[in-house]
Amino acid sequence: MSNVLIVHAHPEAQSLTSSLKNLAIETLAAQGHQVQVSDLYAMHWKAVADAADFPQRKRADRLRYASESGNAFATGTQPADVVAEQQKLLWADAVILTFPLWWFSAPAILKGWVERVYAHGFAYGVGAHGGERWGDRYGEGALAGRRAMVVVNIGGREPHYSERGVNGRLDEILWPIQHGQLFYPGMEIMPPFPVYQSDRMSDERWLEVAAAFKVRMTNLFTDTPIPYRTQNGGHYDGQQVLKPGLGEGVTGLRIHLVQPDDPGEHLDTAEVPLATLARA
Repeated sequence: MSNVLIVHAHPEAQSLTSSLKNLAIETLAAQGHQVQVSDLYAMHWKAVADAADFPQRKRADRLRYASESGNAFATGTQPADVVAEQQKLLWADAVILTFPLWWFSAPAILKGWVERVYAHGFAYGVGAHGGERWGDRYGEGALAGRRAMVVVNIGGREPHYSERGVNGRLDEILWPIQHGQLFYPGMEIMPPFPVYQSDRMSDERWLEVAAAFKVRMTNLFTDTPIPYRTQNGGHYDGQQVLKPGLGEGVTGLRIHLVQPDDPGEHLDTAEVPLATLARA
């Protein structure tokens, strides 16, 4: 069995987001998985990244957050709350983020968790740089070998987040979280689980959502991840620009997904239909 970390960001224990978090715990535990939860609001998580994170500063005259972050990580002087979350990430085989979509992103407290926990030397600034290699990131890094999944509740209607929807495609709205915050340090990213019109949930619809969610939790370790291109897999040049001949005929951020027509690629689109990823 596996270890699963749920990072939960909702201030209301009776919310739909919290209900899905609880259902995830129940479903995963029933399969024999070990589950830990970082309930950020309940923990009163310090979301602001500032000088208070570094009681032993490398430089007292000017705060350079990345430099001080790396120094604290290397010298073992990080705050205890940051260390505890890093240990949970290293313990986990899968990480699930549960949150509502607020102003086209996650709540600030979850962004603050990423900013403080993802220390320099831990989640970024890792690996050698040289030639076409810019460190161990985007498919490599300290969190490689883990899976990650976003569970997001959305007040708007599904068509609003479609190809021509006024709010933009959901996969592109979630790009900074899925590709940037989760894939960057090495995790494989599962298609998200969005719930639209989440503030208009009837009892009948909840039963449908819960049944679909249980399936996703049951298949967390067997479903096919989103086929993001790895940085050091030969797809990008020395300036980290996608090489000619790749992503032809695709627009937007989707060029950074492996395409079935890419030279030398044999992606099974029956397993990972791009239309499904766009809709999710």
